[in-house]
Amino acid sequence: MVCLKNANINKVIILETKIVKTDISNIDSNQIAELGRILSTGGLVAFPTETVYGLGANAYDDNAVQNIFKAKGRPSDNPLIVHFADVGDIKDAVLEINEKAKLLFDTFSPGPLTVILKKSEKISKTVTAGLDTVAVRIPSNPIAQALIKASGVPIAAPSANLSGKPSPTTSKHVIDDMCGRIDAIIDGGNCEVGVESTVIDLSGEIPVILRPGGITYEQICSVLPNAVIDKHILKSVSADEIPKCPGMKYKHYAPDADVTVVEGKICDVRNKITSLLYRQTGRTGVMTVGNAEYKADLVINVGEDNKAYAKNLFKVLREFDENNIDVVFAEFSYDDGYGLAVKNRLYKSAGNKVILV
Repeated sequence: MVCLKNANINKVIILETKIVKTDISNIDSNQIAELGRILSTGGLVAFPTETVYGLGANAYDDNAVQNIFKAKGRPSDNPLIVHFADVGDIKDAVLEINEKAKLLFDTFSPGPLTVILKKSEKISKTVTAGLDTVAVRIPSNPIAQALIKASGVPIAAPSANLSGKPSPTTSKHVIDDMCGRIDAIIDGGNCEVGVESTVIDLSGEIPVILRPGGITYEQICSVLPNAVIDKHILKSVSADEIPKCPGMKYKHYAPDADVTVVEGKICDVRNKITSLLYRQTGRTGVMTVGNAEYKADLVINVGEDNKAYAKNLFKVLREFDENNIDVVFAEFSYDDGYGLAVKNRLYKSAGNKVILV
């Protein structure tokens, strides 16, 4: 199956995007081998991981990596994460896998963890946005694993969406954003975690969590007790800084609708949203934690806890746009380890438009 779209992407035009459906429990090795060849020869392939769908290119091919930025409309000073099939494969991309990194990889990989280390000369500065560090991870999704092995190269891959939009957790999201812009899309079902990997910087003396994700701060501290949380978790870096990982600088995860986060005890949150809805014009939406009734055009329950919230957040943000919602109020109450990852994405999707009650 192919989708057709004449997409002029900074003078790169791709008319056909091949869509390959593959079952996570029954991966077609011939299909994956063909997709691996596309990557190894400079093409772009979107693929599922356990976190979100990634947009992959050969990390050792500078032209291919540049085409990621063109396809997404992504600023070139926003570094990419490089995906490997095994810890042993990382050694050529970094100067050293230090003891802290070994501990984290042994405990949490394959899985939703990204580690930043000093880079080797093999990784281009296009991948790292000119930094002397590189972000590396080992995804656990079997399709991602098979694709990396079939390509024979490490895969540089941000999320497979247009820059600034909610990250894709289903193949439909990728098709909506990337059809006609890339060579192939693997339809591998829904992503399990729903938010991007946790990113921890191990290039200095103190481990610093730059982005919360599927591995919680508490889990990291069980292995590295001196780990700290970066001050930019909820606030973007300044305009003249180069971010050390994705999601730290530019507008991210944002639907077309105007989002406001209402945070606090859930009963106070719901009273506040109810009062805010009375003042709105246009089509309104509310994102709820558990079942709640509101006089809004669309009310969507994201789940009963923050783990479910994380899994469903991006899908729900896209659903509001599909239903032409103008204004969205998002319930939020910080109550468990996944809360920091949800808070990070919510605050940035709302442009830090937050009401504390």
